[in-house]
Amino acid sequence: MMRKKKTAVVALGGNAISRNDEEDTIPNQFKNTNRSLGGIVELIRSGYNLAIAHGNGPQVGNAVLRVELARDKAPILPLQICVADTEGGMGYMIEQCLENRLRREKIKREVVTIVTQVVVDKEDPSIKNPTKYIGQFYTKEEAKKYKKKRGWVIKEDSKRGWRRVVPSPMPLEIVEKDTIKSLVKNGIVVIAAGGGGIPVCRREDGGLEGVDAVIDKDRASAVLARDIGAELLLILTGVEKVALHFGTLLQRDLNEMTLPEAKKYLKEKHFPPGSMGPKIEAAISFLESGGKEVIITSIEKAFDSVKGKAGTRLVKGS
Repeated sequence: MMRKKKTAVVALGGNAISRNDEEDTIPNQFKNTNRSLGGIVELIRSGYNLAIAHGNGPQVGNAVLRVELARDKAPILPLQICVADTEGGMGYMIEQCLENRLRREKIKREVVTIVTQVVVDKEDPSIKNPTKYIGQFYTKEEAKKYKKKRGWVIKEDSKRGWRRVVPSPMPLEIVEKDTIKSLVKNGIVVIAAGGGGIPVCRREDGGLEGVDAVIDKDRASAVLARDIGAELLLILTGVEKVALHFGTLLQRDLNEMTLPEAKKYLKEKHFPPGSMGPKIEAAISFLESGGKEVIITSIEKAFDSVKGKAGTRLVKGS
């Protein structure tokens, strides 16, 4: 009998495509995308069935900025369309780069991008109290003007200036989950839930309706992994290992965490909301929903982490 292939969801962090230390041009985004694929190619080579999710933080902010610059000259695009646009454009970049790499290395696997809708609750608390910063910085005077003129919710961001905030509701379900699961099961590499996916809610008649919001990429990746029955969720970020007391003299890198330990450390505020917190929350959610393991590591150490040579592994434990 043939051994069943393992299924994994790989969540690429924003630094996979756009880097803070260089100009965010399309050629640079292609270069960075190519650079980020080494571990993914090795997973494919070793026989994994894969779905790939990715962040879109800088890109959707730039898309919103272009909409603002084109105000009164072109139709205004709502945030949900900006999310869809970046999901398609970035999926295209990852898809093309991965296809080219697989072809060069004579690995016969098809790659496809699915523009993914993700169900959220229209009564989610974040809808009424938006907290997710998006787009450019404004002066206090500009913030007041845009709040009045455009109806935006604008808050001060770490004393660096004022920015628009939008809802970031919790993802509940991947709309296209059956299609993605079928494709992945048949060996096709699927790029899905890009930027957290397009937030949609269900109407009373069962239909779908878009929501102007953004969904956390790691939380959406956990839902995607759950919905397609993946055994492994691999979250790639800017550090090799999760740490306690990060950035202090007491910093301690972790090789492994059990589910109870992850909950304890999260409660003790070792993982800030704006960085490692959502990743740990996503890991907890996936393990509690039936997933077997989560690995958090850097892009460079992706395949080494799967072999147990790097990263932080999260398991259910006792």
